[in-house]
Amino acid sequence: LAGCAARTCALLALCLLGSAAQDFGPTRFICTSVPVDADLCTASVAAGGAEELRSSVLQLRETVLQQKETILSQKETIRELTTKLGRCESQSTLDAGAGEARAGSGRKQPGSGKNTMGDLSRTPAAETLSQLGQTLQSLKTRLENLEQYSRLNSSSQTNSLKDLLQSKIDDLERQVLSRVNTLEEGKGGPKNDTEERVKIESALTSLHQRISELEKGQKDNRPGDKFQLTFPLRTNYMYAKVKKSLPEMYAFTVCMWLRSSAAPGVGTPFSYAVPGQANELVLIEWGNNPMEILINDKVAKLPFVINDGKWHHICITWTTRDGVWEAYQDGTQGGTGENLAPYHPIKPQGVLVLGQEQDTLGGGFDATQAFVGELAHFNIWDRKLTPGEVYNLATCSSKALSGNVIAWAESHIEIYGGATKWTFEACRQIN
Repeated sequence: LAGCAARTCALLALCLLGSAAQDFGPTRFICTSVPVDADLCTASVAAGGAEELRSSVLQLRETVLQQKETILSQKETIRELTTKLGRCESQSTLDAGAGEARAGSGRKQPGSGKNTMGDLSRTPAAETLSQLGQTLQSLKTRLENLEQYSRLNSSSQTNSLKDLLQSKIDDLERQVLSRVNTLEEGKGGPKNDTEERVKIESALTSLHQRISELEKGQKDNRPGDKFQLTFPLRTNYMYAKVKKSLPEMYAFTVCMWLRSSAAPGVGTPFSYAVPGQANELVLIEWGNNPMEILINDKVAKLPFVINDGKWHHICITWTTRDGVWEAYQDGTQGGTGENLAPYHPIKPQGVLVLGQEQDTLGGGFDATQAFVGELAHFNIWDRKLTPGEVYNLATCSSKALSGNVIAWAESHIEIYGGATKWTFEACRQIN
């Protein structure tokens, strides 16, 4: 009897421990019948197995709860670090912007934009001011050329206007310097930045127009094809448009003079878009990629290396039969290939733009793809030129041909956004 009582007490103790361990949710008791003559020790062994399983479940639950608490703690830490990192990045951007303004070299970061000057608001303020500084330098160079011209062609009216423009440029330089100093002291705000930029851009536009009026005086003294286009900044509003469109062509040769030191990539010297196809015919060097020719969105890489700040003459020939193309630099063939948009004629009635890549017909310009440098003698033929004909163009020979589809002439070009015309220099240097 005593042994039976001891076993009964042990069994009750196990039951009590089991019920005490169950601290999760409502509990319920499960009764298992045991024959009167059965050994309660055997029953206690079965109860012990159930207890071991219950203990494992509790341990797993405890582990899950601990991991959940750890994850919540880590999330909070990540949030704090993200906030601190954002503050550091904003501060470093401001410091870098001020440093670029002091160095006088700013460049818009890659991004997309439409054909509006307002897109420059996405550019950091100091970077925009640096671009304005470069524009001012370009205007000063043009004024120096005008001074040289006015010395040869004395005119009191020209000198008086030149002096007025020089004083306006000096005033704008003071405004830019004042804005840079404000940035360095950390006092600038987005509203003030916008107002300053609009004010200075308005003054620059006025200066461009008045200097262009002065430059028109030189137009009468030079042949209609002896001019170059200058694109001093990488913007999405500075470009030139060819007034004439292209006909349907089954072969072509396009040639031009280029001078650029832009990096990475000189940008887009020209693009031709037609309804339904913005990349009907495009020449582009974007980022760290080599220069490419696109025909109906098909691409061929070209062997040109031209961003050394020197004048280079380039030509590309193509025929729809087998898509055969040839590339010439400075009169020498440097590459050839085939299967470039074979049996696809160049479509007519499109828009031909110099200095920008078109994402839509006649627009959709992206500043990161804009051409920076000088461009001249852009000619197009509806046939493949011979190597001899290309050489004559590259050496400024008197036998050099003008394009029979697009011929380089001032009357054929419209300029926008501050792109400028000046007397072409490359052939003068060669001869």
